[in-house]
Amino acid sequence: MWEVAPGFRLLTSPAAHPVHRSWAEQVRPRVMAAGLDRGWLSELIPPTGYVPDFLTPAPAGPSPEPADEWDAILASPPDRVREDLDHLARHQGGLGARARALRADPSACLAKVVQEVETYWELALAPYWARIRAVLNADVFHRARTVAEQGVGHLFDDLHASMSWQDNALRLVRKRNLPRELTGAGLLLIPSVFTGPGPRTRVRPPDPPQLAYPARAVGTLWEARPAGGARALALVLGRSRTLLLTELEAPASTTELARRTGLSPAGVSQYLTALRDAGLVSAHRAGRSVLYARTAAAETLLAAASA
Repeated sequence: MWEVAPGFRLLTSPAAHPVHRSWAEQVRPRVMAAGLDRGWLSELIPPTGYVPDFLTPAPAGPSPEPADEWDAILASPPDRVREDLDHLARHQGGLGARARALRADPSACLAKVVQEVETYWELALAPYWARIRAVLNADVFHRARTVAEQGVGHLFDDLHASMSWQDNALRLVRKRNLPRELTGAGLLLIPSVFTGPGPRTRVRPPDPPQLAYPARAVGTLWEARPAGGARALALVLGRSRTLLLTELEAPASTTELARRTGLSPAGVSQYLTALRDAGLVSAHRAGRSVLYARTAAAETLLAAASA
């Protein structure tokens, strides 16, 4: 969910993002066609400022499944939902019609919010998750190594320019409303590719405080992957399957892949099914069509062939 809220905010902004522009250009038409720019999320995730805390529940583990996040939102206590919405109203001078309905009856409306979150996930994040997850995992491994080799102080000094570790205390610039002392619950660090340019916090006892920060190497997220080993890979997978993998630099439908490759739609469908069964391609519903995307295994295979 720390990718859902800032990513949705980026899509509804008129300004072009220097890093995520290619992603936004692909995703924005699908999000608008689904009406998400006029739905529940558009009222709960304003262009700037506060996002209700119940939309970023404390994860149950280091790599929660999306369904776990949805369940955690559905389990939000009604009083906490109302408190968050009151805070949102103070920030933006009121609530929209859907947000008011949610405040009046959280138990009835949260399911509609989660349904919209799921739709957004399928359209905007799931087809790209292998790439996003690779960046997040690399950041976690780097931070863990930093702690092991140089200690927690160096970790925080290197996390973001607005953070520093002084006198055994973590200091955040321009974070005035955080509790001065947090004991017992620990601190949960969450790398994010869409959060930025500064870190964001969530402090809701008894949950551990969360600090989401921009992940390292986000600038490489949408770079074209090398496909120099396509000829060698074709000897293993076949020319048509390899061609489809290289064309899936960005998620695409069967019709689009057929147009770009010159293969028949039936042939593309057959090859994609084989690639999906082998774990090299994933499929994601986007309205009336299905988007196919390379998996992490496919990215590894292409990189190995190129090497």
